[in-house]
Amino acid sequence: MMKPLAVFGTSSDAGKTTLVMALCRIFADRGIRVAPFKAQNVSNNSAVTVEGGEISRAQCLQAEAARVEPSCRFNPVLLKSQGSGSVQVIVNGKVYRNESIADYYDHIGTLQAEVEKAFNGLREDFDLVVAEGAGSPVELNLLDKDLSNTFVAKTFNTKNILVADIERGGVFASIYGTLELMDPVMRANLVGVIVNKFRGDRRFFDEGEKIIAERFGVPVLGVVPFRPLNIDMEDSQSLQNYRQRLGAVKVRVAAIAYPGLSNYNDLDALIADPELDVEVLHGYRPLAGFDMALLPGSKTVIRDLHWLKQQGLFAELRQFTGPIFGLCGGYQMLCNRLHDPDALEHDVPCVEEGLGLIDDEVIYRSPKILARGAYRLFSEEAVQGYEIHCGRLQKHPLFYRQGRVSGTHVHGVFDHDAFRTGYFRAIDPAYRGFCYPDYREAEISRFAETVGAHVDIDRILEAL
Repeated sequence: MMKPLAVFGTSSDAGKTTLVMALCRIFADRGIRVAPFKAQNVSNNSAVTVEGGEISRAQCLQAEAARVEPSCRFNPVLLKSQGSGSVQVIVNGKVYRNESIADYYDHIGTLQAEVEKAFNGLREDFDLVVAEGAGSPVELNLLDKDLSNTFVAKTFNTKNILVADIERGGVFASIYGTLELMDPVMRANLVGVIVNKFRGDRRFFDEGEKIIAERFGVPVLGVVPFRPLNIDMEDSQSLQNYRQRLGAVKVRVAAIAYPGLSNYNDLDALIADPELDVEVLHGYRPLAGFDMALLPGSKTVIRDLHWLKQQGLFAELRQFTGPIFGLCGGYQMLCNRLHDPDALEHDVPCVEEGLGLIDDEVIYRSPKILARGAYRLFSEEAVQGYEIHCGRLQKHPLFYRQGRVSGTHVHGVFDHDAFRTGYFRAIDPAYRGFCYPDYREAEISRFAETVGAHVDIDRILEAL
């Protein structure tokens, strides 16, 4: 059995998620049965697993790279923000409770037991577990409540890698400070440091590598050049960093990014499409000039409807004469009224006026619908996707299409080439489409190849 590996970062957004993804692909390509793991993730971007549970999209991406089906054991604790300091706590794929952050920490012992159970189960079924840390591993005021860093390192005696983001500056101070504050067990098991997101001439960092090795006493495993990854955004910051590859644009898409936006990955195939110019609107913009409006998923649908009204986008959408597509929470916004009588998704029981483009009512009730599979939606052809929602439409529970207005509760429909091509060709007959699965696989492979070319993989494997 190989020793487990943990990847920690000097800060948030240091590149832990994508590095774990790359390592999973590299190890899998060497014939190692590898499982990704994150004890606790904080994200509104989730997907449905083989067990019918809910985990972070980040761990689904890592599983895809490892060529294994996503499992609830890969992310036993998931926190989904509901605003106003409250979170929905998902444990082993199912809703555990809705509570404040302060109350969440009161039962950290129960969650630690679930993390241990999941991790130990993976060690029995896989050759190697690669665990992703969260934020920084040296938040000293939170060490006793930290599920993803110190708890994992000490409980499972992981071999560790520290990732530092050189792009944000202060890379030497961040590495040195983290090493000085690091738990002794975590430090003793440190294999080395990876400097991430390097831009420019690599030779200019030769002296920097020597400083880290000689003055800090830790080897540099590699210096990884900056490379954008345009799939599976984990947060709103990632959304702003996306790179479009525009070609001969056929359709201009306005994608609304309300504060509670969730499942950003529904935008992936659209942003990757050279024939679509996707503008992500974080505030008011006139919709005149756009060919299509997209309302993505939302974790706080009624609150985001308020935001649309305050921003003036609600009126814009009602006046817009082009095609409108709603996904999950965005689908619910298209209806006449939304009712949350038991305050499942919101602070208090409430009723809100929707856009009124679909003659239907939405009622929120338990249990949350979690499903995945092949769906027959707008045509004869089955579309692979998944559902995560508490809101139920009374007349059109799964999908709707009437004239220019369409919507569905199924995430992932635009990943399906035939569906995406048919939808946008109806807007512009000159639209041709592209193969998104091939693009997605190429993104994972190229990123892994970049990491493999610049990181001492053999040294890591020797430590394991």
